[in-house]
Amino acid sequence: MKAKELEEKLTYKRKSAWVGDKEEIMAYSEGYKVFLGDNKTERECVKSAVELARAKGFKNIKEVLKEKKRLQPGDKVYKEHHGKCLTLFVIGKQCICKGMNVTASHIDSPRLDVKQVPLYEEGGVAALKTHYYGGIKKYQWTALPLAMHGILIDREGKKHTLSIGEAPEDPVFFISELLIHIAGDQMAKSASAAVSAEQLNVVVGHIPFEEEDAKERIKLNTLRILNEQFSVTEEDFLSAEIEFVPAGKPRDVGFDRGMITAYGHDDKVCAYPALTALLEKETPERTCVCVLADKEEVGSVGSTGLNGRFFENAVSEVVSCLKDNYNDVMTKSAMENSYVLSMDVNSCIDANYPEAFEKLNSAVAGYGTILTKYTGSRGKSGSSDANGEYLYKLRTLFNEAKVPYQTGEIGKTDLGGGGTVALYLAAYGANVVDLGVGVLSMHAPYELISKADLYATYKAADAFYGINE
Repeated sequence: MKAKELEEKLTYKRKSAWVGDKEEIMAYSEGYKVFLGDNKTERECVKSAVELARAKGFKNIKEVLKEKKRLQPGDKVYKEHHGKCLTLFVIGKQCICKGMNVTASHIDSPRLDVKQVPLYEEGGVAALKTHYYGGIKKYQWTALPLAMHGILIDREGKKHTLSIGEAPEDPVFFISELLIHIAGDQMAKSASAAVSAEQLNVVVGHIPFEEEDAKERIKLNTLRILNEQFSVTEEDFLSAEIEFVPAGKPRDVGFDRGMITAYGHDDKVCAYPALTALLEKETPERTCVCVLADKEEVGSVGSTGLNGRFFENAVSEVVSCLKDNYNDVMTKSAMENSYVLSMDVNSCIDANYPEAFEKLNSAVAGYGTILTKYTGSRGKSGSSDANGEYLYKLRTLFNEAKVPYQTGEIGKTDLGGGGTVALYLAAYGANVVDLGVGVLSMHAPYELISKADLYATYKAADAFYGINE
């Protein structure tokens, strides 16, 4: 056998994900851009996902429980929790106790959360104090247009939904940066110390109240505007959830428009393919599930994070609508026998920072979705570390379905690392592995992804839902 033939037979090489599917890639990406631009927070994502699901025939599991109906193969149900996380099911032909095909993504992203007592006046402006959420480089959040999203609940209990800064006619918000002319001391600091957390104060007002007898006239005028628009007072910030995120819509990048820059790719770039692939399923062999979770960026904590019990509770309700004489063992069997894709982003080799990556085991943008055996840091801390048998099953599946995929890891060993929701689902005994899109500038206000990798991840989710044994 000649060297070229032997090389083709024995060696492993990544292949471009752009081969053959360009029109489909571009068309699919347009839908993603709309979804991403319209849904920058977990609440917005859940609301839109429920609307899409109901349009496809999904019912709230509460309706099924109330009517005391038995679910049948092909039935579609969902359960949302606190408006921040969502689980969708398409019931399969096989007994659910034999396991499910589960994708789990998160829909929260790094951002700036407004504190409970946030509003003050100083230096000719009114500003809101914030507390950053998730891992960010704080200096990246200064000197760029910001939008306000979230909810305010007034003293009468009425909930006001906020989205200011996205429409062309809206005002935006801003965190000032120290001018270069007097920034010598600042620039001598390390990048992590150049901007402190308590300097991430967002400018929200400037015009003073007309009467001069008020002590803080700019603050008062800002409160007046808020009260006129939303009937709220300063005390109502105590029961608010307000987030500042970069303003603006996703944009194509490059002369060829092959990439997308936007806020919040991590992890909506995986949630969207998982969701859209599930919405197309009719009557699968195994029950297919899409989990859209909250709080991953801060450790999957709380009642809406996957370290909680909202997913297990949702499975219990579905099993109880499928089985007579329900007991906990049925739910535990369904969880333990499941196949799971923890669909989260990974890093790609960055040509500007090649020293941070080990080339053999780092992913390349445009070469397909990334199958990640383990995440974590240092000695795989915080990882579930998938077994070889499961990796072989997925490798075979993706090859047969012609899914462009590659393997990857987050940077060089001991340089850093990162975690996903994989370990929380693996705790049930399920087979779990991470899979998702490679992201450049991850956790920056604007991130960058390849449209080809997005579409490859959709194809991977679609093939995965089709596993029948």
